[in-house]
This record gives sequence, C-alpha cells and structure tokens, in this order.
Amino acid sequence: MASAVSGRDGGAGSTLTWAALREVKCAELEEAADGWGRMSNRADAARDRIESRLLPGLRGTQRGEAAEAATRRLRGLGTNFQYIYTECGLLRTTLNSLAHEIKTQQRVLQRALDEAAALRFTVHADGSVTYPAGGEGLVDGKPLPGGTASGVPNPGMAAPSGLVAPNPNAGRAQDIADRVAQAVRAAADADWRYARILRSLKAQEGLGVSTAVWTDAASDAEAVRQAARGYLKDAVPHDASPAERKAWWAGLTEEQREEFLAVYPDQIGNLDGIPALVRDAANRDNLQLLIGKLEGRNDGDAETKLAALREIDRQLRAGTKPGEPPMYLLGIGDQGNGRAIVSYGNPDAARNVAAYVPGLNTSLDMEFARGDLKRARDTAMAAREIDGETAAIAWLGYDAPQLLDGMSSLDVAGTERAETGGRAFHGFMSGLAASNDHDEPHMTAIGHSYGSRTVGAATQYEGGIPEVDDIVLVGSPGVGVDRAEDLHVGKDHVFVGAAKNDVVTHLPSLGSGMLEVAGKPFGPMGELAVDAVRGDDDDLWFGRDPASEGFGARRFVVDPGPPFSLDAHSQYFDPVLDSASAGSIAMIVAGEGSRVKQEGAV
Repeated sequence: MASAVSGRDGGAGSTLTWAALREVKCAELEEAADGWGRMSNRADAARDRIESRLLPGLRGTQRGEAAEAATRRLRGLGTNFQYIYTECGLLRTTLNSLAHEIKTQQRVLQRALDEAAALRFTVHADGSVTYPAGGEGLVDGKPLPGGTASGVPNPGMAAPSGLVAPNPNAGRAQDIADRVAQAVRAAADADWRYARILRSLKAQEGLGVSTAVWTDAASDAEAVRQAARGYLKDAVPHDASPAERKAWWAGLTEEQREEFLAVYPDQIGNLDGIPALVRDAANRDNLQLLIGKLEGRNDGDAETKLAALREIDRQLRAGTKPGEPPMYLLGIGDQGNGRAIVSYGNPDAARNVAAYVPGLNTSLDMEFARGDLKRARDTAMAAREIDGETAAIAWLGYDAPQLLDGMSSLDVAGTERAETGGRAFHGFMSGLAASNDHDEPHMTAIGHSYGSRTVGAATQYEGGIPEVDDIVLVGSPGVGVDRAEDLHVGKDHVFVGAAKNDVVTHLPSLGSGMLEVAGKPFGPMGELAVDAVRGDDDDLWFGRDPASEGFGARRFVVDPGPPFSLDAHSQYFDPVLDSASAGSIAMIVAGEGSRVKQEGAV
C-alpha cells in the first residue's frame, strides 16, 4: 500500500510538505477503516453462526464419517473467519489510529498558520517564515529590518546561538516555523510507521489458518498495539472500580468497542466489570493469539501452557452438549503459571453464581484444562438441576504454590500467594457483582486446598467479598482466620467439607518439615497413614481447622475417601466418587444451603 501522506512516490515522509499535510483527507482513511470494520464484523457473525448453530445442529442430527468430515471442515472454516475478524479489526484500528495522529498534527499546523496570518507573516512552501520589520533601532529609532526564519523539526537537538534577535517579530516567526516543521516531521514519522504496519497486515495465500499464521497474527497485534498506544491504550480504565469500568464500556460507541476488542483483547477480556459476553469474545480471540505466541517458543513452560490452551480451545469449539451449560472464557493469559477463568453458564444472566478457586499445584496445564474445568462443569450441571439460572466458574487468576520434585514448594508455607490471589479474586467477584443483571444475585465462593486460604484472604477486605452470600471450603489447610464469622458472611453461611482420609485437612502447624510429609504424604513404600500427621488439637497450617467445632462453620457430609493415597483430597466435586459432597456443594451454589445435611445429623 502506498503511503497515505507522503505523496505519490510513497516514500517515508521525504516529500511531505506542510501544504500536503494540510490537504490530507483523514475522512477517507476513516472511511476505509469503517469498511474493514464491516468486514471484521461480518466474519465474526459468520464464525458465530458456524459455532453456535451449524456445528451443534450437525452433531445433534448426523452420525458417521461424512458428518465427522463436515464437522472438521466447519471448524476449519470457523477458524478462518476468526482470523479474518482479527486481521480486519487490526486494519481498521491501524487506519483510524493513523488518521488520529495525522489530524493531531493538522491541528498543530493550522494553529501555526492561523497565527502567522494574524501577524501578517508569510509561510513559504519549504516551511520558512518571513516576518516584517518591527521594533526600534537603539541608534536611529527606525524599525528593525525583517527577515526569514527556518524551522527546526527537533528544537532540543539544536544548540542555542546565544544571540537574541532585536526584532520582536523574529522570535514569533521562529516559533511558528518550528511548529510547522515539527508537525510535518511528526506526520511523516507516523506515515512511515503505519505504512510498515499496513504492509505487514497481509494474509498468506490459501484457505488454511495454521498455527504459524496465528503466530504472525500475534506479531501483527503487538505492532498495532505499539503504534496505537496513544490512540486507545490510555483510555482503558485499569485503575477504576468494576462498576466504573462497566459504565465506561457502556458509554463507548459500537465502533470504539470493536476497536478495543480488536487491538486489546487481552486487556478487555481480563478487565473485571466488563460484561461476560464481551470478555468471552475478547478472550476467544486472545486465546488464538496466545497459541500463536507460545508456538514460537521452544521451552517446557510454553509447551505445557500451549497444550492447556489448545485443550481449552478444543472444548470451546466443541460447543455445548445436551444437558451441559455453555462455556464462557472470562480470562486467559500466559503470565506466571498461567491464567484461565472459565464459566459454565452466563454469570451475568444467572441468579446463582459460584466461583471455585483451586489450590496447591494448580497451573495452566492439561490437569487444569481437564480436571479443574470438569469440577466447575459438574458443579454447574448439578446446581442447574435445582435452579436452572446458575453458573459455576473455575478461577485460575493467581499463581498457586507448586509441587517441586514431589515436595511442596515453600510458597505453600507462606501467605504471600494467597494474599496476592485474594486481592485478585476480590476484584473478580466485584466485577461479577457489577455486571450481573439481577439486583441481588446469590453468589458463592468456593476454595479448595490452598485455594481456601486464598478465599480467606479475599474476605479480609472491608465488607468481605462483594455480594458473596455463601462460602464453601473443602480440603482446607486453614483459611487464615480462627472463626467462621470472621469470613464476613455469617457463620451459618460458611460450609466445610473435610474427608477423613484427606491428609491436607490434618496438617498441623508443626514447622516446614511437615510440608515434606505433605509433598510425599505416604513415603516411598506408601505406608504412611493419615493418623501419622494428625495433630491432637484443631490448629492447621493456616490457623484453626475450618472443620473443627471451634471454628463454627457448618460441616457437611463427605465420603472418607480411599486411604493411603491423595485421592481423598481431590474428589470433593466428583458426583460419582463423592456424591454426598458434590451434591452438597451444588445445593449451596443453587441457594439451598439450608437443606444441606450436616455431618453427624440424623
């Protein structure tokens, strides 16, 4: 594409003059941007039709090799449309951002020209400014002669002459000439930068959109972000409250929303307070960009995250099976141990919303993509049998402590990750409360393992966790407080599940050596029983045992779990392996906590 500003030869600003800058029709750039925007929207609508209508219809009515082949073709077509949506959106923002920068310099230029006209100075084609005689000579009292000032595009690089022109018009002329030169130089620089980006936004030939193509798209997106940072980025309200962010988004024009989604899907998709449907759309796009980005790396961390991202993408594209709630991707990222927030059911439309925080050794890997997501899905499905307006979320929005060589990381002994995660979880739940359509939604926070400590940290902000009515703690090593009422939902709304054979729920505060037992809980021969780590009191690693009578929570019935293994720590959500616990959690999530059978009750 030829340069939009520099003239017919398309150079990098070498032929640009102030007259040419003044005549640039930015409206034509914006009109072209609108055209690419319409193309992007059509591609997005086509992708949505394939994934929400054609694929489910095909799977629901057809079987056999032909149906499977058609399904693969449709998925490939959906990927192509998503790529078109992404690249056309980047083109739209690139052109709009270029127009924005050129219009800014046109305003600078026009103010300088208007000032010159008012002073009756002459601005020449080369940008120099001729000024008339003025002032008075010290000797003869006659007006001092006029002259011509040449602009300096970068005044800071010009050494001061040490001389002061006696004609007062000389200084004014120099200032005008400098502003003209600076406007032309800035516009030429913008033209050169955006011309390079526009040349790079070129799709490869063929119909297939491979991982390599998404890698290229990730580079394209980063280039547009850098170029458009003054146009869009500063407007994202990162420091605002979730309610203020919701209002900000609602106040944008449709075109502005589309541009933010195209250029900053990572920021919009992970911004608490933004509607769930918007976050889902942004994160599905960002998911592809992340896959492309990580594909370009060759290390174990990237490979682990890449496998998880592909599995999440597979599940999203597979669509909703009969009886299952639809998936919404509310967060995704590769920072730290990885980030992923997946909701089963729309949390904005649901009357009951639960968020589950996983714990020790959770990261963005295949275990999370399959196991932790299944826990949220199972919970949502069971709760929806009680109340159909229910959504359940798996929230990996922090760096949980990791197992290293079979031994717990020392991070599990401390609270730093829980405090950091608790702050993020508090913000996320605030966002859910702000974007939910119901005046008083019923919200539940669920913490498993170290995740219960993270939930505990989130409750310690003033007023507790916003809008949360019930708290569920399972497999907990302690939550950082000694009484249920300290979690700020009322002790009758704190529910605890602790399997008899779950070693984590019996870890006393005996020192860091105890963690080595937790990391290898049953020794090399597999013969260490739970009783070997059971303390005589109710003090756990992070305070009083939530399952103890002294804590004051409502302890519900759970299966004891198999002895001599870690399985008892991992089956609280499983409707097959621990139907009592999974059913109780579902009942609490659906707002029927009063019906939960407590341990020891007849």
